Amino acid sequence: MPVIQGDLRSSIDRIWNAIWAGGISNPLEVIEQITYLMFLQRLDQAQLRAEKKANLNGEPIENPIFDPDDEKVQTLRWSRFKDNEPADMFTVVADEVFPWLRALGGEDSTYERHMKDARFTIPTPALLARVVEMIDELPIEDGDTKGDLYEYMLSKIDTSGQNGQFRTPRHIIELMVEMTQPKPGDEICDPACGSAGFLIASAAYLAREHHLSLLDKDQAHHFHNSMFHGFDFDRTMLRIGSMNMLLHNVQNPDIRYRDSLSKDVEDEHSKYTLILANPPFAGSLDASSTSKKLQDVVKTTKTELLFMALFLRLLKPGGRAAVIVPEGVLFGSSKAHKDLRKKLVDGHRLEAVVKLPSGVFRPYAGVSTAILFFTRTDSGGTDHVWFYDVRADGKSLDDKRAMLLDEAKFGAVPRERLGEEDHVKNNLPDVLARWNARTTSELARARTERSFCVPREEIEASDYDLSLNRYKEVVYEEVEHRLPLAIMEELERIEADIQQGLSKLKGLMK
Repeated sequence: MPVIQGDLRSSIDRIWNAIWAGGISNPLEVIEQITYLMFLQRLDQAQLRAEKKANLNGEPIENPIFDPDDEKVQTLRWSRFKDNEPADMFTVVADEVFPWLRALGGEDSTYERHMKDARFTIPTPALLARVVEMIDELPIEDGDTKGDLYEYMLSKIDTSGQNGQFRTPRHIIELMVEMTQPKPGDEICDPACGSAGFLIASAAYLAREHHLSLLDKDQAHHFHNSMFHGFDFDRTMLRIGSMNMLLHNVQNPDIRYRDSLSKDVEDEHSKYTLILANPPFAGSLDASSTSKKLQDVVKTTKTELLFMALFLRLLKPGGRAAVIVPEGVLFGSSKAHKDLRKKLVDGHRLEAVVKLPSGVFRPYAGVSTAILFFTRTDSGGTDHVWFYDVRADGKSLDDKRAMLLDEAKFGAVPRERLGEEDHVKNNLPDVLARWNARTTSELARARTERSFCVPREEIEASDYDLSLNRYKEVVYEEVEHRLPLAIMEELERIEADIQQGLSKLKGLMK
């Protein structure tokens, strides 16, 4: 969960509840309306910073968002319309601000891509005035606070009970990012990006671990303009994902509308050095609309296999991937399943299979899943495959998904050290620690342990089965079962009565 506490969390809840009570019951639409208003506030803050800089330097404003010589445009600024009477504010925002936003920046600009489908749906002037006032009071100048605040809003989709999106839990995203360790030169892609969770977590990792590199002008330009790529065919989630990136201070991410499996995008290949994804994995596609290039990799119409083929195609040679797949991909018996696994093991370098508990995606899905880690090589390279059996992720595995330990001990990189009892409730730090030893001490682990390695030759001999249970060894211990004393005494009494009855019966028969 995002680390926002007390008053700030309560403020977001009040804004959310006000819009909900005002007649907007779709949680995605609630987030959109809050996002648009926060974005307008952010644009005004950016202009204010540019104005201060210009005044200090005695120079004109560099790349002004609001034309300083156009008084009509100036009235569209947050700092101007927020003090209007509710009816006037409503008219300005609905009839002038949103049309201006949709055209801002010109064709195919950052703002145009984010806002061209923006709709203002807050129903009344009174509600708009109330929401603007509450947003204006939020302490969101700090970039991390804005990001955590936005993640908290997105988390409310999961608890809304309707229209819930199949989002990847943030702590699972964190684990995958920590295990792949994004580099400053990476080009990172999520071909089914949704709210852009993987891209956001990658940006946060880079800002933390490589902050000095990002001070370089060329590197900073790459970070803001050419490092992050996300595709989706749900326009609502694209808008939310785009805003999410902007509120996490990535200025111009490549967030695009596209059906990643269609034949219309066959030119997209060998472009990315890191793929992080949790693609849709239900159902099949019409073969006639599916990319022929993907069919060349694996002959199938199943989406989970086509996405695996897509990842291999999108990666540059040497590029790496961490992707979530349904467990059926690991042991499915069809020719397509086997061909894909053989290609991963023999044609590239499959590094790890991390089995997740079946409750990770509850309450929206109880499907068993695993994370595959692999590198595209086009020349093999699989030596051993490392397996880990995750049994606990820090939350209950039922529909409630309640926290099992303190928030400071939650996630793959907890803020506080975990004790032995904590590790039983949260395996993720152990996954990360053992992953980093996968080519050394992990090679000697027994198959009875939580993690172990399997040589490529054994996987080949097992028809390329990648399910953990295929290789795990289970030790059955003999346990002496003792019944409670009262039951033992009652059984002895019954046995004595039976023996006594049998003796009497024998006496009568003589």
